[in-house]
Amino acid sequence: MSNANRQAPIIPRIGLGVDVHAISPDPERGLWLAGLHWPGERGLAGHSDGDAVAHAACDALFSAAGIGDLGTHFGTSRPEFAGAAGTLLLAEAARLVRAAGFEIGNVAIQFVGNRPKFGPRRNEADAVLSAAAGAEVTVTATTSDALGYEGSGQGLTAYATALVYRSDAAASGSDNLEA
Repeated sequence: MSNANRQAPIIPRIGLGVDVHAISPDPERGLWLAGLHWPGERGLAGHSDGDAVAHAACDALFSAAGIGDLGTHFGTSRPEFAGAAGTLLLAEAARLVRAAGFEIGNVAIQFVGNRPKFGPRRNEADAVLSAAAGAEVTVTATTSDALGYEGSGQGLTAYATALVYRSDAAASGSDNLEA
């Protein structure tokens, strides 16, 4: 095969997202986490539904594509996103990433907190978030061995990594190093 007929290699881009939410002072606010409602659990404070897992996934996608962050696209100055579901934000983030010329490889998320007990609903969360993103999303959870605000039950932290690649690279033969 001649050099003129070679397609440019697909070079992935990786993004990192972190989201932190305190437990809501409103005892009536329900918990939405990893795209799921957790009956009987105290909710997280936030402009939207407070789903730190979905928000970290959004930020990781935006970071990988180089198109801003959660505040850029869904910040508190955007009243239309007040109370919005994390899955809605993740679906919109995925749409924006694709509109910027990228395809999503996968998103991996880990949240740190003592509650809720995540293991029994892990597959359900993966399915809901994958459907929202239109790509594979996996979630894991850990505790902080009773250390920090997560260990004392004051809030949660979610860390996410996303892999994206240029969707037009093979067709255009463009240099995949450009964002």
